[in-house]
Amino acid sequence: MRGYNFYQRAKGAFHDHPTVTKLLVVLSVSGGGVAAFSDARPFQFGYADAAHDVKKKKVVVLGTGWAGTSFLKSLKDPSYDVHVISPRNYFAFTPLLPSVTNGTVEARSIVEPIRSIVRKKKFDVHFKEAECYKIDTVNKKVCCRSTQENNLGGSEEFTVDYDYLVVAMGARANTFNTPGVVEYAHFLKEVEDAQRIRRTVIDCFERASLPTVSEEEKKRILHFVVVGGGPTGVEFAAELHDFVNEDLAKLYPALKQHVKITLLEAADHILNMFDKRITEFAEEKFQRDGIDVKTGSMVVKVSDKEISTKERSSGKTVEIPFGMVVWSTGIGTRPVIMDFMKQIGQTSRRVLATDEWLRVEGCDSIYALGDCATINQRKVMEDIAAIFSKADTNNSGTLKVDDFKGVIKDIAERYPQVQIHLEKNQLRNFLQLLKSKDGDDELNIEKFKQALAEVDKQMKSLPPTAQVASQQGVYLADCFNRMDICEKYPEGPIRFRAAGRHRFRPFRYKHFGQFAPLGGEQAAAQLPGDWVSIGHSTQWLWYSVYASKLVSWRTRLLVISDWGRRFIFGRDSSRI
Repeated sequence: MRGYNFYQRAKGAFHDHPTVTKLLVVLSVSGGGVAAFSDARPFQFGYADAAHDVKKKKVVVLGTGWAGTSFLKSLKDPSYDVHVISPRNYFAFTPLLPSVTNGTVEARSIVEPIRSIVRKKKFDVHFKEAECYKIDTVNKKVCCRSTQENNLGGSEEFTVDYDYLVVAMGARANTFNTPGVVEYAHFLKEVEDAQRIRRTVIDCFERASLPTVSEEEKKRILHFVVVGGGPTGVEFAAELHDFVNEDLAKLYPALKQHVKITLLEAADHILNMFDKRITEFAEEKFQRDGIDVKTGSMVVKVSDKEISTKERSSGKTVEIPFGMVVWSTGIGTRPVIMDFMKQIGQTSRRVLATDEWLRVEGCDSIYALGDCATINQRKVMEDIAAIFSKADTNNSGTLKVDDFKGVIKDIAERYPQVQIHLEKNQLRNFLQLLKSKDGDDELNIEKFKQALAEVDKQMKSLPPTAQVASQQGVYLADCFNRMDICEKYPEGPIRFRAAGRHRFRPFRYKHFGQFAPLGGEQAAAQLPGDWVSIGHSTQWLWYSVYASKLVSWRTRLLVISDWGRRFIFGRDSSRI
């Protein structure tokens, strides 16, 4: 009876205090050693009562990609009521999507549920699996609809009001309105796309192995065409080549001779955004591997069995039969973003325009980041009179070069193209830029304009990459975390067109380099400082960097185990 009573008390204690009980179990099993345990909801003394005393600002986040997820992970201020709306309830590590297409990595290994990511926050994050189809800036609401196939008795459409809106909806594949692309081509933007490609590759081999298929038809079915010579297209072509030669050739030995991979690129070279040394190495390696690289080939039409290209050198149209075509030619704007741009008067742009603080131009309470937006960097020449006026404290109309010392730091921070111009022209500092060749240190407004006339030519748009989106999410979360403090004590540069300072320092992207896996356990990397690395050692660097960047220890362990399984057993060719 005593034993039974002890069991009942222990059982009750477990249900009442599961965290403490689990900790005691871990300590017991570890032999009294030191153990750390983190529960989903740590004790927050006094937090629950304090939270209800103040009305929270409602922050609505649209999207769970790189930008949205990095914002959610970095947001720490519990004074916000956060609502997340996305058609997918997970974050996907998109740089590994090409590895999913051939089974090197499993799809579930690169995704992490959003609810798991935000469950340890000190405040509630409400998630709704739905898509936003309209942004109402007048009433500060977003209109959404459920993405479920059947709505299980609930309402399919609903609205969510906001105080702050964070638009991080990403982009869709850009078809350039090419006929037949949507109907017959595969894209590689989502996890579902990678899984579909994987099934299609296996289908092609199974179809070609049937006894009724002719030799000519086998060649067509096993011709894989990749459109786009950017990082995604090149990596997919390399991964597919490895899959075919290392795994499928053993399972379908009679079909290996019929397999062909073609990479089409409209420009003169593949990997144009990389160093010339990487481009040349990639083209030479693909040539050795038997991957047919056709540069200067612009796709004009796609049908169910043929893709039509216009050769720039000859002007001729060439018909290429294929079994599968993968379209990877850049990004396009989502319809909801296009409608929103029309609503706020940004009809002449391809993506949403924001200022350097990621605020949508003309909408103070709406922020946009990631692939759906671009920063509209302010030009120096637009503010040239205001800058001169700030330095001309005596209103004399002329200034000595040294008079600009008080605003140099603010100019460099507000207009990053100034620093780029200085580095390009090997000038030590801003004062050296202002000094004239004849040694005259006195400037009027016209001479000031002449000195800065070439600066704005250095302005460049940021690339639509995961690296940019992730840094933007972290930056914006940091601004939200310090919103109240910076309202009282602004930390940004001088407002040249107004009084005071900007609340925050503007967003500045820091480039950490980029990789291009080329197959055969070789990769290329272009890192800061004009450092280029190519070969097998770079592939291992790629493994380590990508493993470290995965969103959780669960996904890290899953991806590393997938890599190990592939090394030992090869890739899985089952069609599931």
